[in-house]
Amino acid sequence: MRSSPVWAADVSPLVDLGTRKFWRALGRPVDLTGEHAWLRAPTSAGPVVRDGWLAAEAALHDGYVEEAAPGAGLLASMADLDGPGFRAADLLPQVREFYEHTADWQVEVWSSWAPWAWPGGELVSRLFGKRVQQLALPMRPMDVAQGMDSRVSVIRDHAGNQVASGWLRTLRATGEYVFSGCYSSRTLPGVDRPSVHVAFPLESGNVQVFLRPQVQPDGSLLLESPSGPFGGDGAYVVVEDGGATYASRMPVHETFHVHVDDRGVLRTDHLLRLQGATAMRLHYKLLPPA
Repeated sequence: MRSSPVWAADVSPLVDLGTRKFWRALGRPVDLTGEHAWLRAPTSAGPVVRDGWLAAEAALHDGYVEEAAPGAGLLASMADLDGPGFRAADLLPQVREFYEHTADWQVEVWSSWAPWAWPGGELVSRLFGKRVQQLALPMRPMDVAQGMDSRVSVIRDHAGNQVASGWLRTLRATGEYVFSGCYSSRTLPGVDRPSVHVAFPLESGNVQVFLRPQVQPDGSLLLESPSGPFGGDGAYVVVEDGGATYASRMPVHETFHVHVDDRGVLRTDHLLRLQGATAMRLHYKLLPPA
């Protein structure tokens, strides 16, 4: 694994502290044990994330981690998302199979950045992503040329029920973490049905995304994190600072379209927008077990 530059090691605590202060200034105080419990999500005990948060999250549920569980899914059942306007039974079988048995599937990925967004993405990748081993978005197509490994670890409660899953994705060429996310279903206050909830642990905080699911007429799945008020589907930053917790909505919006192409191959188009402008596109080819 490549080591971080010396200057990054020297200034990284100040960079991380400054980042927390920034999001504290933009955010609002929240009570994760009361009114804002919908924002409670795992954090990292140290500056390097990887998969170190899994055991602590399981302990909160008086449970355990089933590491790299064969056949494990990001969700125990897509029916966990059922509600007005969404029925998992209407999804294509391949879509359900991927989300319910993610560990059995291989993932190939391609990335493309908008020219205006690339410098900012490169700066974030160098200052944060590669150093903390979290949210290290691939900046160049060759970054993922040798593929990305995917591992699913299930977080179970004391009764053995799946409460969340850790989806851990690393670059095959280097072993570096690209994403380390906690996946579950969660219902926002005042909303009629659950969303897909994804949390990316960080030291003293996390990034969270609430994605509203929709079944398209062809049985494909559309997941969206739109703009909107605090408390709705979308992206959030949560930080712990000065003995209190603060949360802010981020001007980042994502769309995932999980569909089957005309040759029967399951694919995902992932669009990341900053405000209304497209910043990055990712395309995933999802290969079922042989």
